[in-house]
Amino acid sequence: MLTFLLSILFFSSNVQALSWAYPFVVWDGSVYEVKQNEPLDDQNIGKEIGAVETKPDNMTGDHYGNASNFYEIGTPYAEIQGVSPTAAIAVKDMDVWVRAVYVHKAPFHPMNLVTNPLFWGSLVFLAGITFLILQRHHFSKKN
Repeated sequence: MLTFLLSILFFSSNVQALSWAYPFVVWDGSVYEVKQNEPLDDQNIGKEIGAVETKPDNMTGDHYGNASNFYEIGTPYAEIQGVSPTAAIAVKDMDVWVRAVYVHKAPFHPMNLVTNPLFWGSLVFLAGITFLILQRHHFSKKN
């Protein structure tokens, strides 16, 4: 009997997933709530500014980069003419552009650093400066 109870305890699966309050996209470090019932005319759409690149973790809600809990990777974002992207952007929903309104800044995630070209450029720059300082120090000790 004890073996049976222990096997249930150790081998039972615990499945859980988040239930999202609304469909969202993340662009440029900001979270936007997608208003699927607010379609936009094509003539109000400006240039494309990005696309969904990652999906959030359904267990923890963690996400980084241009992410969405609803839209597939590759779904494009665009500017809305006459509207600041800090207030709202357009998201392609099937064949229609819909409004996505700014909700809040996206939480920090370490992968935001890893996927940022500025981070890697700074790292290479610092490594180069360090190399030059060490090389100069080494040559000054020889002479």
